[in-house]
Amino acid sequence: MVYNLGNRVVNNYLVSLDDGGYVLIDTGYAENYPAFCKRLEQTDVSPGEIKYIFLTHAHDDHAGFLNEVLAITDAKVILHPKAISGLLKGQNSFEGGCSSRLAWLFCQILALFGKGAHKYPPLKEKYLDRLITIDSPAFKALSLPFEFIETPGHTADHISILKDGILFCGDAAMNGFPSIKRTIIWIENLDDYRRSWEKMIALNPKMVYPAHGKPFSNSDLKKYQSHLDKIHLYPLHKQSQQRSCLLRLHKYICL
Repeated sequence: MVYNLGNRVVNNYLVSLDDGGYVLIDTGYAENYPAFCKRLEQTDVSPGEIKYIFLTHAHDDHAGFLNEVLAITDAKVILHPKAISGLLKGQNSFEGGCSSRLAWLFCQILALFGKGAHKYPPLKEKYLDRLITIDSPAFKALSLPFEFIETPGHTADHISILKDGILFCGDAAMNGFPSIKRTIIWIENLDDYRRSWEKMIALNPKMVYPAHGKPFSNSDLKKYQSHLDKIHLYPLHKQSQQRSCLLRLHKYICL
């Protein structure tokens, strides 16, 4: 059973475990917590049945209301060890750049709506003992019916999970505006990102469930893989590139 407790911006998947209970994949922006609770009420799942929270990576739209979910559950958080520093800081890294000029423009629009700093509530220290990193003995002892795959590139701490032929890929791929050919709009390391696509394609999942947009087939990754070689990153901090992009918008070069 898979529920989507997210919204049109971010998907938050609730996946059933074979022996009872559920895994929640990511939490959305901090302000989306009330809507998340309403959607959870519409299912037959109680907060106490959420046994684990799988964090694909530490970004504002994936860890925004993590503290709130931990407060109403006894869930453990499964994450990459590199995610912890980001959770404690409560802010996205600005390493890397946008994957297209259209993506760069979208980031500027986000900034106009007050999300340019990409900050979110830091993880409360009292929840540190609820974290289980994928390199720890505690994680190996869980024996969960998932395959956990490191898929860096979007971020260094990014991981995906495979269950019953469904790949929950977080931000390793995307399906919706302003994505171009299933690529995510922000990439920290392009070489790592390309290798993660190779890894996902090799898994040959039946379907790919991204954090943004509707599910799609693995054939889409194969179809658009060559597009990754054409990507040029546009850092947000380079003002000269920003002005150049804005000047050319009227000619649709940013598309």
